[in-house]
Amino acid sequence: MTAPEPPARLVLASASPRRLDLLAQIGIVPAAVDPADIDETPLPRELPVDHAKRLAEAKAAAVAARHPGCFVLAADTVVACGRRILPKAETEAEAKACLALLSGRRHRVIGGVCLVTPKGKSIVRAITTAVAFKRLAAEEIAFYLAGGEWRGKAGGYAIQGFAAVFARQIVGSYSNVVGLPLHETYALLSGNGYPCLEASSCRGQG
Repeated sequence: MTAPEPPARLVLASASPRRLDLLAQIGIVPAAVDPADIDETPLPRELPVDHAKRLAEAKAAAVAARHPGCFVLAADTVVACGRRILPKAETEAEAKACLALLSGRRHRVIGGVCLVTPKGKSIVRAITTAVAFKRLAAEEIAFYLAGGEWRGKAGGYAIQGFAAVFARQIVGSYSNVVGLPLHETYALLSGNGYPCLEASSCRGQG
């Protein structure tokens, strides 16, 4: 009698601890984490949704080439004001400029998610969450900058930290703002053959 094939491994194409934590929240622990190293510079006149989808797809493709026969999950988070794509703040000046722009305004957080299946099929989705910030006082911005939570974050803030007090309204997926839209990610995985409800698979075995 032929032994059943082991479940296909899931590889997360991201070094983000937030995405790992979010997947763990729904019982999914990737078998491997292999970040993609790609240029994330927006193309000229590239719209925020197109940018998020392009980066997620490029990350997934780069990592899938190193892991044939696996599920590969990649994501990218873009914060946008209108057509403007805000940077992933690397300096205090960048973060301060982002917070000043977002103060008292609505903005969009766009999560691009891409799954490459073991057979090489690539599926990409874009999920948009609307976030409204209260008007930020200068001392609030200074306090937030001093805490350092902004570093490396799209739009210069992390909603799961102190910046939660800035958001007076969130319409759509909260987990998308953190870094990975869980409803859509679960649907993408389960709808394409990844056995999310089997404990052996969801704990990264295989």
